[in-house]
Amino acid sequence: MKSVNLLSVNNLLKIGREQPLFSDVTFGLDEGDKAALIGRNGSGKSTLLSIIAGNVLSDGGNVVLNKEAGISYLAQNPVFEANDTIEEHIFSLKATNSNNLRIIHKYEDLCEKMESGLFNSALKAEYDSVIQTMDSKNLWNYEAQIRSILGVLGIHDLTRKMGELSGGMVKKVALAAVLVEDTKLLLLDEPTNHLDISTIYWLQNYLAGTKRTVLLVTHDRYFLDNVCNHIWELSRQKIKLYKGNYSDYLEKKEVEAQIEANTERRIESVLRFERDWLLRGPCARGTKAKARIQHDMALINREKFREDAGFTFHVEGRRLGGKVLELHHITKNFPKGFSKNRAENSKEKETPVLRDFSYTFNKGEKIGIFGDNGSGKSTLLNIITGTLAPDEGNVVVGQNTLIAYYQQNPVFKDLNTSVLEYAKEAAEVMHLSDGTTLSDSLFLEQFGFTGKIQHSPLASLSGGERKRLFLVRLLLLNPNFLILDEPTNDFDIFTMNILEQFLLGFTGCILLVSHDRYFMDKIADTLLILEDDGSVSGYVGKCSEFIQYRELKAAEKCNAPKEQEVNKKSKEKAQNENANKAEPTFTKPKKRSFKEEREFATLEKEIEELEKQQKIWEEKMASQIYEESFNAGKEYEKISLLLEKKYERWEELA
Repeated sequence: MKSVNLLSVNNLLKIGREQPLFSDVTFGLDEGDKAALIGRNGSGKSTLLSIIAGNVLSDGGNVVLNKEAGISYLAQNPVFEANDTIEEHIFSLKATNSNNLRIIHKYEDLCEKMESGLFNSALKAEYDSVIQTMDSKNLWNYEAQIRSILGVLGIHDLTRKMGELSGGMVKKVALAAVLVEDTKLLLLDEPTNHLDISTIYWLQNYLAGTKRTVLLVTHDRYFLDNVCNHIWELSRQKIKLYKGNYSDYLEKKEVEAQIEANTERRIESVLRFERDWLLRGPCARGTKAKARIQHDMALINREKFREDAGFTFHVEGRRLGGKVLELHHITKNFPKGFSKNRAENSKEKETPVLRDFSYTFNKGEKIGIFGDNGSGKSTLLNIITGTLAPDEGNVVVGQNTLIAYYQQNPVFKDLNTSVLEYAKEAAEVMHLSDGTTLSDSLFLEQFGFTGKIQHSPLASLSGGERKRLFLVRLLLLNPNFLILDEPTNDFDIFTMNILEQFLLGFTGCILLVSHDRYFMDKIADTLLILEDDGSVSGYVGKCSEFIQYRELKAAEKCNAPKEQEVNKKSKEKAQNENANKAEPTFTKPKKRSFKEEREFATLEKEIEELEKQQKIWEEKMASQIYEESFNAGKEYEKISLLLEKKYERWEELA
């Protein structure tokens, strides 16, 4: 059976600041398609979605929508009235294109008219017609449907003002309004931004199972793999289809790049011969000679194949000392129902966000923080960096530890500063691990700041561009402890790959908060889990493994046999199982023997002494006398190798 076409996009053109953003964009979507738009930042993905949704005008071409389809559009930054409650916002026609909601509003309007005494046969007929529509569409429980989705998304109090909500909560409210609409086509622009990992996982499964057609923009690679069966790539102002999910797309791109590179080599080989012929000055009067010259000129002036140049870099690295960073009995409470827009001196009962949390960071640890929105992830980061004071406990930072903190919403003091000037405030050059240097201008280019934009003021940049620039500046500082709070929100996949490669080779410590499961899996090998009661537990493993673990535990709880309540033996079994259902803690090490205990204590002293010696030889390496400097370097190398072995053994025993 042939699929029904819902959307046809024909020869769309949109002019950007200096040149076309895209041109001749033509594609279609059939019923049941799950498609993604991918491309570099600035390629026009969000603009294309806005044109299809009817919010932005194109400069050419047209969009044809099936009359039976209807569009539901989730903008990257939903618009709302700050003083509206969640209920007022979601049930108003300002927030939605829902025909169902229009019918409900019409029903309510007719009821008001009839109650006020306006009653005639025409009004009665209209009222009866609306009642029939309400019955046929089962709209009497429409509010319950929305409340159900909001409940799944963790929103229960519909009296809260929209202006009080965090970015993640606003996105959830907008998402609920879109998902409950009775349209066949969903347009979703970065639906995972600001959502916690649990909600993203739920949304992924929802979209994979819905019969509605989906066109989305996202950089979440697990999301692309599990939801989409079509990938539309916007590149070099054109659009191209790759059937399959994101993994299929990567495989096809690799084959495509090989074919294009081989074709390019063959063309260059032909042109070497043809250039010699052209240089001999052939007579162009003959028809064949004219055609040959035209063909050669077309080959010379062709758009040449340009393979995306991957950029990987590792910095020289600032050495960490024996003490990195320690948290001692950190406790933080906020008033119940606290939000940044409420008074801090609220007399409401306090809620623990962090409760008696202690942790000692070791060299080279890469830790992810897992928790739902509002669980205190950013609060923990702010306490560690000194941005926020704990109610109890203290933070001890090692003498050689240099922390760089990537915040979700960085503050820029002077928006008149140019992009290049802002980067230069951190460093003039980036020192790479191979001994070479990279100027800040070239470093900026690797993160998408090319050409004139480097001399543009910060005020001219978009919010996403400013965040990207803020990250570049942090990396130029050459820190040895990176704290990253949602660094991937405004990055395209290409830029994220660059960042991932850097973080994988980073020798310092990393503490990471991200809703991107692929990114978390790649970087963090250990998780700190923020619990509802303010406690913090740990999980050794990847983020996706923890999600599966939690699902398994939830399933076990649901399937617990009723016989557990019958006799004492069953009750004891239930108690044991419930004890095992607690959130995971770090795997406890095997108890050390007496001999190992003594070795462990000795190792700590030896490492401390070796680090002191290493520092002495490091200072002597700066001697201007060649022989002294050379000998110091050799001694430094010996101690470094010995320290590596000592560190490995210490980690085994620890």
